[in-house]
Amino acid sequence: MKRTLTKVAALLFGVAILLTGQGLQGTLVPTRASLENFSTVTIGVIGASYFLGFTIGCLRSGTLLRAVGHVRVFAAMTAAASAAPLILGLWADPWLWGVLRFLTGYCFAVLYVAIESWLNGCTSNETRGGVFSIYVFITLTVTALGQLMMLIYDPRELELFVIASILVSSALIPVVLSRSDAPEKPSVVRVKLRRLFEISPSGATSCFAAGLTNGSFWAVSAIFASQVTGNIDAAAWYMTSGVIGGAICQWPLGLLSDRLDRRRVLAVTALAAGVVGAAIALAGARMPEFSLMLLGGLWGGMAFPLYSVAVALTNDHARQDEYVQVSSGLLLLYGIGAVTGPLLAALVMGAWGPRALYVFSGVVHLSLFSYVGVRALQRLPVPAEQRSDFGDALTSAQTASAIYDPDDDSEALPDRA
Repeated sequence: MKRTLTKVAALLFGVAILLTGQGLQGTLVPTRASLENFSTVTIGVIGASYFLGFTIGCLRSGTLLRAVGHVRVFAAMTAAASAAPLILGLWADPWLWGVLRFLTGYCFAVLYVAIESWLNGCTSNETRGGVFSIYVFITLTVTALGQLMMLIYDPRELELFVIASILVSSALIPVVLSRSDAPEKPSVVRVKLRRLFEISPSGATSCFAAGLTNGSFWAVSAIFASQVTGNIDAAAWYMTSGVIGGAICQWPLGLLSDRLDRRRVLAVTALAAGVVGAAIALAGARMPEFSLMLLGGLWGGMAFPLYSVAVALTNDHARQDEYVQVSSGLLLLYGIGAVTGPLLAALVMGAWGPRALYVFSGVVHLSLFSYVGVRALQRLPVPAEQRSDFGDALTSAQTASAIYDPDDDSEALPDRA
């Protein structure tokens, strides 16, 4: 394990710098857009543009990796992604911002694929779970750190955009100077969404639902926090509390799903997220800021792990040769939900106010609870000897290193989750 970490230390250091800049942008863009008096619907469209670019980047990243390799792809995408926040800070135009956020989403999707396939190539079956758990921890913690950097300067000025650009471009330095060999160019597979629903309807539906709610959180929750509290700084603290809650609850819920029927864990977690969302919607501005932050952390603790548990559930019912296709397809489903969610959330917020964000997420989570709960009561759990370990499933979920091309059809498994 120590030898493996030494090989990937430079890459993980680069990831930490990169995602700190990404975390800062995630809060800065909607906050600045709100200060520029962009409408809530416009801000939702800008947020959806990021995830649209992300989705297309997932589909096209393999072509780039096959053509020029990991290091050159990493260099090109960090260069493009570092230019975007500088232009955002110079011109506050909604159309331009939508295009730039699309570009940023595309770049970061390709970067995630390059990073995760690189990590996958440097690890063995014995060390992969540990390395990827460190990667997930870094991802969540530095994203929270980046969000708190919002408090350093006034978001109306250029400084925060410059800092975001510096962080993204600086991530290239440890990666290109690393002595670790880049992995071989990836093989070719194709994702089939219908096959995902054949393998596990509950898992596939949960990934899409997680995209709807989590995408909405990233796109417009900063607006919710600043409007209900009347404090711009509250946006950074609120989003950070949600991310920290997700980081804290990620592994406990995953390990619980190793011991119980994952569908029941999914159903109960979705129910809890729906109840917390309803509490936020009902209380809103009437509660103290600290209580709002605590509820935001609890919401993140229930909402963010849904994706990982859903991936583990789907892998329980997939054949070993389908793991790459499954993880890639679930990421794509998540991306489709994350494109749709901000648009719908922005529409309901524009019609009924900021608290409608959590009415929307509550409806999604409670609907997911009803669907998965019914299936959990109707279907038998997976036998223990057939279950995927949560750590391995999480590794598959984080490794989106697949490219898309035709492959053979496969038969659905008889016991669908």
